[in-house]
Amino acid sequence: MPTKRELYDYLDGIMPKTLSCEWDNDGLMCCSHPEDEVKKILFTLDITPEAIEYAVNNGYDTVISHHPIIFKGIKAVNTDIGVPKRLIRLIESRITAMSFHTRFDSVAGGVNDALAEALELTDTEPFGDIENGVGRVGTLPREMSVDELAYHIKEKLGAPYVNYNGAGEKIARLAVLGGAGDDCIGLAVSTGAQAYLTGELKYHQLTDSADMGITLYEAGHYHTEYPSLSKLEQTVKAKYPDTETEIYKNYLIKTV
Repeated sequence: MPTKRELYDYLDGIMPKTLSCEWDNDGLMCCSHPEDEVKKILFTLDITPEAIEYAVNNGYDTVISHHPIIFKGIKAVNTDIGVPKRLIRLIESRITAMSFHTRFDSVAGGVNDALAEALELTDTEPFGDIENGVGRVGTLPREMSVDELAYHIKEKLGAPYVNYNGAGEKIARLAVLGGAGDDCIGLAVSTGAQAYLTGELKYHQLTDSADMGITLYEAGHYHTEYPSLSKLEQTVKAKYPDTETEIYKNYLIKTV
């Protein structure tokens, strides 16, 4: 079994910090005992209080997330404040937390390759640059109407909703970018794809999509990134097959 430091160094070698956006703060978030042996790993998109308690109650010594638990500066460390309270709980429980955010977005086999695979895209290619998250564009399993593609996205991602507005009748090529990709519409248009899927879009972007010459789809930040956790788990198991792992599903937002 690897130590916690060895596990992080292994993943950092595959997804180096140089791939992270300048504004990002991913990495080894919380590690009070780096020489402890890794035995059980919990994978999660977000290190929420619920995820931490699940890890504590089920004997996990390491939590690997997509979104960093520490993103902005911390001005105090006490149990009256959300993130510091979580960090204290992790430290007291000897649980290490590490996050791979924008570097996992852009790396081959990461968030956007997983999203493309979940939607059964073929002939995929990257678009954009590191700062913009590097999306993927590919060919759908069959040509679909605007409405058919919306149902395809909802079914494949298990999303509770899909917001969309169409610019054409038939779609063969789809550009995708998991999470908040509302600032990358122009990059998606430049690929020649007839449609673009991301997790978050602004209202006026959806209403104005016909003028942009592309059909826009919004399926939620969580649901466009969740498929990537299995890729992260596979990466760890390929190197350390004896570690016990689990993917934690913690979508807390309710939709009626």
